[in-house]
Amino acid sequence: MATLDLISGGRAGWNIVTSWSEAEARNFNREEHLDYDTRYERAAEFVEVVTGLWDSWEPDAFPYDKAGGLFYDESRMHVLNHVGKHFQVRGPLNVASMPQGRPILVQAGASEPGREIAAATADVVYAAQDSIPNAKAYYDDVKSRMAKYGRSPDDLKIMPGLRTVVGRTRAEAQAKFDELQSLLDPLVGLARVYNALGDLSGHDVDGPVPEPVKPPQVRSIVDQMMQRVRRDKLTIRQLYTQMTAGGFCLIGTAADIADGMEEWFDAGACDGFNILPTHLPEACEDFVEHVTPELQRRGVFRTAYEGATLRENLGLKPHVNRYVAARKRSQAAD
Repeated sequence: MATLDLISGGRAGWNIVTSWSEAEARNFNREEHLDYDTRYERAAEFVEVVTGLWDSWEPDAFPYDKAGGLFYDESRMHVLNHVGKHFQVRGPLNVASMPQGRPILVQAGASEPGREIAAATADVVYAAQDSIPNAKAYYDDVKSRMAKYGRSPDDLKIMPGLRTVVGRTRAEAQAKFDELQSLLDPLVGLARVYNALGDLSGHDVDGPVPEPVKPPQVRSIVDQMMQRVRRDKLTIRQLYTQMTAGGFCLIGTAADIADGMEEWFDAGACDGFNILPTHLPEACEDFVEHVTPELQRRGVFRTAYEGATLRENLGLKPHVNRYVAARKRSQAAD
């Protein structure tokens, strides 16, 4: 990841995912996956190890002084010496400091341990709420946890997933959406809910959604799904149709979609959006050609990049090496 950040000029990001399926476990020396709490405990320690290794070298560690015979300043090199429950890693990392300090940390957990990891370490969170009240409650909760980790709310950008279907008129946009929905095969729909609710092929797809029979592997997704099922009394077909369309979906003209995005932002429910095209490349092209200019016309989206790195263009503060920060704190205390 550090090398990727170097060769991309500071445009790398790491999506921190604990994984959950038995198929994944069997690719990593296990017959079955770790239990839920252990997965998140291990993930938190893993993130601590990786970020510690990324800080192995302070930004000015390499003077490259050929005349003086000094390649690197040993006082600016740090050995991690991590010894924890799940990992034992000495370090240092054999990659110098990176263009954006370190890759962007992205995380998507909405569960209790997932929210803690986000508050402690993430730069960006992919959120999945489908209404402003739910999104604002999540936003406020995660941001309120950050102070105990010495972070300010601006250190984290929360970006809900947004699926858009844009047309020159509302009728055209709705027709596009209806056509996409009509193409959904029931077997594909049942496959979409399989990971969350198990095999529902023995149930009437136009009947009610049964309650999960065992604890879900991905709790946050299933909890949100079942809340919607109970609230709206969805059938299985309605559930997988909604899942395919995406939790937060805006259908309409470019102005309609921009209105919806502004409403969420102004309500304090997000810092931006993770755009989820319905299909590629057309849906992505529609957004860029129609919605982006409308947002720019309103002055709520950039017309040029703010900087060269992903960190700068997300509006995040520069990364400060942990050892540099500790030295500054010590000097301030003296």
